[in-house]
This record gives sequence, C-alpha cells and structure tokens, in this order.
Amino acid sequence: MPFITAQPRRSSSFFTIVVAALLSLTVLPRVANAEALLLVEADTGKVLQAENATYPWHPASVTKLMTLYVTLQAVKQGRLTTDSLLTVSPVAAAQSPSKMGFGAGTQVTVDNALKMMMVKSANDMAVVLAEGVGGSIDGFSEMMNDTAARLGMTQTHYVNPNGLPADEQVTSARDLAILARAIIRDLPEYEYYVHIPAIRFGKRVTRNFNKLIGRYPGADGFKTGFICASGYNLVASATRNGRRLIAVVLGANSGTDRAVKAAQLLERGFSTNTLAWLTPSLGTVDNLAPIAAAPPDLRDEMCGPKRKRPASDEDETVANALSGNPVMSMFQPPALRPADMVAAEPEPTQPVVVYTGPTRTGAALIAAESSDSEHHAARPAKKKGRKAAKKKETAEEASAESGAAAKKPKSRTSVIVETNKPAGAKHGTSKPQTAAEKPAASKPKPKAAKPAPKSATGETKPKS
Repeated sequence: MPFITAQPRRSSSFFTIVVAALLSLTVLPRVANAEALLLVEADTGKVLQAENATYPWHPASVTKLMTLYVTLQAVKQGRLTTDSLLTVSPVAAAQSPSKMGFGAGTQVTVDNALKMMMVKSANDMAVVLAEGVGGSIDGFSEMMNDTAARLGMTQTHYVNPNGLPADEQVTSARDLAILARAIIRDLPEYEYYVHIPAIRFGKRVTRNFNKLIGRYPGADGFKTGFICASGYNLVASATRNGRRLIAVVLGANSGTDRAVKAAQLLERGFSTNTLAWLTPSLGTVDNLAPIAAAPPDLRDEMCGPKRKRPASDEDETVANALSGNPVMSMFQPPALRPADMVAAEPEPTQPVVVYTGPTRTGAALIAAESSDSEHHAARPAKKKGRKAAKKKETAEEASAESGAAAKKPKSRTSVIVETNKPAGAKHGTSKPQTAAEKPAASKPKPKAAKPAPKSATGETKPKS
C-alpha cells in the first residue's frame, strides 16, 4: 500500500517536469523567432500595440538613429557645427557597404555626412561622424551608451556607430521607440534629417530606404536597418490631424514586408480613436518590462541556402501576400491598404544635393557637384564597365555579413546611373580591340597548327 500511495505523487512530479521541458522547447523558440512590433503615441508614449516589444534584438542600421542623436546634441552644445569639416580616415574608408566609398583624406561637412548616413545608410559616414565627435569608434560608442542610459534605454548596448554585425550590439523595440521620441522631443530643429526623400551625389540619385516616405500619407521619419542576424528593421513615424505615431518593426522578412507591417500598425493606430474603450491599456513605453534573453539569430532564415534569392530590399513578393491581410482589413478602407501604398510609385521629389568639401552655395555648389560627378564617374567606368549600368538596385549591408559576399549585391542602395557613363566605358574598351587590328595577327596560327597531323595521337583534327 505505501508503494501505491507514493506512485501518484511521483507520476505528478514527472508530468510537471515533462510539461516544463516541452514548454521550453516549443514556446521559447517561437518567441525568439517571432517579429517584434510596437506602436506608440509620440507625445504621450502610450503603447497602442506591443508584440515582443522588450525582446532583445540586433539593431542593424537603425543604430544610426543614436549616431544622429549624439552628433546633433554635440552641435546643440556648440562642440561643432553642421558646417564643420570632418576627414575620412582609413578606418572609415575601410567600412563595409553600404557606403559612399570616399577615399581616406576626403573631407565632408557634418551636414552632408548626416544626409548621406540617413538616406543611403552610409557606414563610412557614420564612422566619420563618430570619429569627429568622439575621437574614435570606441570613444563614440561610450557616448552612445551613456546617452542610452540617460534616456532609459535599459536593453541597449552599442559597440559601433553604424550597426554592422556585432554580437554585443543589442537593443529592443521598446528602446528604439524611446529613442525616436527623444529625437522628436529634443531635436525638433534637426528633424529634417530623418525624412529626406532622396539625395543626389554628382549624377547618382539614392532614394530613402524607408518605403513609407513619399508613399504613406503623413509619413515623416525615421530609419531602416538590415543585417542577416536581425532581419529587416524599421522605425517609422507618421502624423495625421496633429497626432503623431511611432511604429517599430524588427525581424521582418524583406524591405517591403517591414514597410507594409509598419503601415498596418500606423493605420490601426489612426483608426482606433473611436474604439479605444475596446482595448485594454498597455501603459507607456517606458514602463514595458524588459525580457532577459539573448537576441535571436536570423542568419539562416534571412541569408541561408533555403532563401531563394539573396537578402535584398528589392523582394517585393511579400506585398502581394499581405495585401489581403484579414487582421487589419476591419480598420482600413480598401483604397488605403498598406500593401498598395508601399507598392505605389513614390511622390515626385527633388533630391537633396550632397557633396564633398566645405559648405558651398551658388556657383561654388554647382562646381562642387560637377567635380564630384566627374570624379565618381571615372572610377566605376574603370572597374565595372558594363556591369555598372545594369546594377541599379543592391541589398542594404548584406555584403557586410560576409567578406565573400561578392556574389551578393553590396548594399541595398537604390542607385540611378546615367546611361552615358557605361556607354562611354563601352566605347573606351572597344577602341583597343580594333585600332591596332590585332586580330589579324592571329591568322598565322593555323600555320603553326599544321604540324599537328605528325602527332602520334591519331587525331584527325588539328589542335590549336
């Protein structure tokens, strides 16, 4: 009898252990691999929607929001100005794409470096700013971490200013929303930098990688990011009727996917004023409880062999899959489906001119544009020739994940190359082939091949 009475207790204990083990194997991986989504009100910090919002994540190029914030705080404190000249160091020049590609010794103003960093996501410009403000990458990273602590970004740690792959570079959707609110609150006079539609360097035009700008009604910021470990990240904001919302999407499957999901979050937020009483209060973004865990590693999913095409911002297939999303359909009219907005052509815009050297205006600016255009045109014509004309779109920082990423596009930068550049390159390469009539010299080769029948191989055809 004692044995019989003890057995149920042992069975119950064993059952509890098995259930706990199953939960650890099934629930935790699902949380780790899920996307992180967050929607907050910019003014109040009120959380309107949150999914895995305090789960640690690699920020990728969204890191550049903190680089922007620290740099402009230094400007406000008078330690430098937007016209201050900074020099591209060998360390900056050696950064992985996406980058401007300036050689060491090139000078650029703080203003132009910020524009290039925010629109093209230029990793070299982020280092130029870091060295100009903090003296070195390590010194600037300390400033970034001090600023994060002051703002209450308790889950964030930086080791570089551009978001290139580093296991120690971690943040969360919660912390990114706190940073976005700080930019809006503390830097209203410089907010222009987070919503520039496009830049033009010489003849090359690059559109902002945030697909909401120029497409989603009221979109007015912020920044995208991608590395294989993090997936596609986006911090976005929009304003309607004086109400501004901030959406954070981490770990999306493509550049289009993150834009559609951010648009869905914003649409829901702008449509819930009359239904607010139906949803429970989630408090404010600062009060969201952090989760102690390691950030997910999405390398296999984003850049592994199972992906049919290399990770790229140009994957538009997700838009069709999400266009009929039933979760959001009750909140939006058919004419304003997020997928339709993202897939549409952006509003026409005049690119903002960026250039190297000191601040210039008028004729001096025109001369600087022409000089940059000629200098930039000479390099691709030599190295890439015809290929430069065909490669218009490339993946953001995907090549930074591996030094052997030559087969993958080097950056996700959208680049428009003037057709007269490759045409000139083709013309230049064709002259050496015909001017000296070298092919005629190859005619004696058959004579050299005549002794071939003397060979003991038995071959009936002469060898060349």
